[in-house]
Amino acid sequence: MFPRHIFILALPALALTAAVTAQPAIGPFGPSRASQAAFGDSRDRVSVQVLVQPARVAPGDDFILAVVLDHDEEWHTHTNDPQVPAVLGSSDDYFATAMHVEVPEGSPIVPFENWVQWPTPHVVEVAFGGTPVDYAVFGGETIIFIPASVSPDAPLGSTTLRLRPVFQACDATSCMMPTPMPPGTGPSLGWDDYGYEVTIEIVDPSTLGTAGDADSRFATFHGDTFARIHAGDSIPSGPVVFDAFGLAFTLDAGSPLGLTLLLAVAAIGGFLLNLTPCVLPVIPIKIMGLAHGAGNRRRTLVLGAWMTLGVLSLWLALGLAIATVSEFTATNQLFQYPAFNLTLGAFIAVMAVGMGGLFAVQVPRSIAAINPGHDSAHGSFLFGVMTGVLSTPCTAPFMGAAIAWAASQSAVLTLLTFTAIGMGMASPYLMLSAFPQLIERMPRAGAASELIKQLMGLLMLAAAAYFLGVGASGLAQAEGEPPSRVYLWVVVACTAIAGAWLAWRTFRITTRTGPRLTWGVLGLAMIVISAGAGEQLTDKGPIDWTYYTADRLADATAGGDVVVLEFTAEWCLNCKLLEQTVLNNEAVVALLSGDGVTPMKIDLTGRNISGNEKLAELGGLRIPLLVILDGSGDEIFRGDFYTATQVQDAIAAAREN
Repeated sequence: MFPRHIFILALPALALTAAVTAQPAIGPFGPSRASQAAFGDSRDRVSVQVLVQPARVAPGDDFILAVVLDHDEEWHTHTNDPQVPAVLGSSDDYFATAMHVEVPEGSPIVPFENWVQWPTPHVVEVAFGGTPVDYAVFGGETIIFIPASVSPDAPLGSTTLRLRPVFQACDATSCMMPTPMPPGTGPSLGWDDYGYEVTIEIVDPSTLGTAGDADSRFATFHGDTFARIHAGDSIPSGPVVFDAFGLAFTLDAGSPLGLTLLLAVAAIGGFLLNLTPCVLPVIPIKIMGLAHGAGNRRRTLVLGAWMTLGVLSLWLALGLAIATVSEFTATNQLFQYPAFNLTLGAFIAVMAVGMGGLFAVQVPRSIAAINPGHDSAHGSFLFGVMTGVLSTPCTAPFMGAAIAWAASQSAVLTLLTFTAIGMGMASPYLMLSAFPQLIERMPRAGAASELIKQLMGLLMLAAAAYFLGVGASGLAQAEGEPPSRVYLWVVVACTAIAGAWLAWRTFRITTRTGPRLTWGVLGLAMIVISAGAGEQLTDKGPIDWTYYTADRLADATAGGDVVVLEFTAEWCLNCKLLEQTVLNNEAVVALLSGDGVTPMKIDLTGRNISGNEKLAELGGLRIPLLVILDGSGDEIFRGDFYTATQVQDAIAAAREN
C-alpha cells in the first residue's frame, strides 16, 4: 500500500527518480514518465484510451467523450467515491479515480463534468491493511462517459480539449503510484505534460451526412442524459451504495435495469419498516380490523386497498415535500418539531379511546367524525395514513440510502422511489386482505374480540403517551444537554396496565384452564417487562456520553481523540435499539470508555440547530447515523445500520491513523 502521506514525504525522491529515468512520451500526447519508478506507475497496469462520438458535429450539437481504462488481469483502480472499509484506513489514504477536462479559453466546447457517467463498481477481496476484506473497485474494461455540447454560435473549424484521467492501480495486496494529479492535491509530477488531447471538428450541418457505424462501447451511455441536462434536471449522483449490518452492494440507477433494482430495494426497505419498533406494535390492530371482514373476501380486499392507499398517500406526500420544499430534506424531519409530536400524540390518544368503545368512554361527535372505525373504508384509509406517519421516525435497512439518492433526483424519480417504499410497506396488509383465510381465526365478535380491542387501545395509549412525552421533552431540551426521559414511565405504565387488564379480563370471560394460564402468564410478563423496560430506558447507560456542541467536538479533536458521533433522538426508536444492542455491547463499551476515545451524542429530539448543521455538514439526511472520526477529525466510518464488529474495527483503524 502506498498511502497519501507517504507520497507527500517521498516527493523529492520521486522527482529525482523521474528526472533520471524519464522515457519518451507515450502516445501522441502522453506524458513522460519513469518506468517502474518507486513503486511503479499506475499506467504500467492500466492503459488509457480516449474516444469521442461523434467527432464531427454542428454548432449546438451534443457529443460524448469516453475514457476507457483497460486494467491488467488481477489489477483494479479505486472508484470515483471509494467506500473504504475501516480496516483499510481512511479514504484519504487512497486516490479516487477522477476526470479533469480542460478546454482552451474561448473554446465553444461545453463539457458537463458534473454529469460524468461512472460505471458500476464490482467487489474484490484486498488485503492492503493485512486483513482480507471486500472492497468495491473499477476493473477490467472500465468506461467513463463525459457528455459535452458545442455552443450554438460556435465558428466552423477544429477545436481541441484535453482530458486528464487520474487513477491509482492496485492488486490484492498493494497499490502503485497514481497518475499525475492537479498541483496541490497529491503527486503532481508531470501534470503539465500529462493528458490526452481530443480534436472536435465543427462543421456546417449540411455537410454532416449520415453517421457511420457507432462504437459499441458507447451503447451503455444513458440515452436520456442530454435531455435531462437541457431540461435543467438535478445533477445525478454516482452509483448508490447500500450497506446494512455489513451487507454492502452498489446499484447504478442511471440504467433502466439499475433503476428497477433500486426501486425494488426501496420496496424491500418499505416492507422491513413493518418490523421496526415504530410500526410493529400497530400491526395487530390492523389485522383485527381486517378480521371483521374475513368472512367476505370482497369486503376484506376493499379494506386492504383503502389502507394501502392511505400508506401510499402519506409516502407520496413526503416525496412531494422533499422534491418541492427546499427546507424539507428528511422523512423524519417533522418529528424534530415538538408541536408535531404533541399533535400526533393527541390524535393517537383520541383513536385509542375510540377503539371499539374502550371502557364505554363517549367522545364528542366532532371528534368521533375524524376517528372512524378501522373496519370501515375511510377508517382503513386513515389508519393507513397513521401507520405511515408512525413509520417515519424509523429507517429500515436499505431504505435510507434509497431516500438519500431520491432526494437529489428529479421530482419524478423522487416520487417513484417514495411510491416503491409505500407499496413495500403496505404489501403485508394487501396480502392479508387478498387471502383472508390467513386471519379467519381471529375472533370477530363477543367478549374475546372486545378484550383484544381494549388491549390494543391501551397499547395505542402507550404510543400516545410516547409522542406526547417526546414533544414535551423536546420543548424543554437545551442544546448540548440530554433530553428528559421521565415520560417513559408513563409509557411503560400504560403497557403494564394493558398486561394487568389482559390477565384480569381473561379470568372473567373464560373458565378454561388453558386460556387462563396462557393469557394470564402473558399479562404478568407484560407487567414485569414494562417495569424492567422503564428502569433500563431511563437509565443513562454504561457509556459516559458527551453531548455535542461545536466547541466540545473541537476540544476532543484538538486533543487527538477518536470521536464516535452518534446522531439520535427520543423519537428515533431505531436509534435506541441500535444503542441498546450494539453500542452497549460489552466490547464496544470498553473501547468507548478507554483513553483517547470520546463518545459524543448529537440528540435531535428538539430543534437542535447546531446538531442539524453538523448532520448536514457530514452529508447525512436521516438518523440513526454513526460517524467515527480519527484524531485529525477525518471520517473513518459511517453507517445507519451497523454491527459491534464494524464499530470495533473502525475505532481500531482510527487509532492507527
